[in-house]
Amino acid sequence: MDGNGRWAHRHSLPRALGHQQGVKALHEAVRTCGDIGVKYLTVYAFSTENWHRPRKEITGLLNLMASSIDAEHLGLMKNNVRVHTIGHASDLPDKVRTKFQKLVSDTAQNTGLTFTLAISYGGRAEILDAFRKAMNQKKIPESEQDIAAMLYDPSLPDPDLLIRTGGEKRISNFLLWQLAYTELYFTDTLWPDFDKKELLAAIEEFGHRQRRFGRI
Repeated sequence: MDGNGRWAHRHSLPRALGHQQGVKALHEAVRTCGDIGVKYLTVYAFSTENWHRPRKEITGLLNLMASSIDAEHLGLMKNNVRVHTIGHASDLPDKVRTKFQKLVSDTAQNTGLTFTLAISYGGRAEILDAFRKAMNQKKIPESEQDIAAMLYDPSLPDPDLLIRTGGEKRISNFLLWQLAYTELYFTDTLWPDFDKKELLAAIEEFGHRQRRFGRI
């Protein structure tokens, strides 16, 4: 979800308002995915690298996460959305971490869209943590399935489609293991402007691709 800061700059607004507008775009994306029958939606909400941003912006982002959980909690329950998180939740302030834990717990029995937020997440860190887990268990992974079972959330299937907004054309340390055969879609649209129409266009374009997975 890239482009909140640039969106704010283009509109002569503080970066914080760009992030607030980004939350609105995320709300619409979750609702749209639920409406059209998407089973899994995973978003890169806060990367391990984001901790290097100015302290004031980090604090604003964390406060926005907390207030967004409060605002969206009932709606997620009403719409049967199950929420997961992946990443280093221990890095979060207690207030924010507790809110996420309660949201995950309260939505655990929901059977609709599985909505996963990658928070304090890095793809390389996830792979490193998987190997640390293997070492602690004194188990040498003998297959790709063995490694996948040690990732943050083994229940998540590999993504079919990766959408990156904001004009950048890179993966930026997101789901490095899981993206091996994922279709990539890049758009110049900044995340706050990425609405239902843009999402459906991306999914439609994906539907025209032929996925061979290395076969003929």
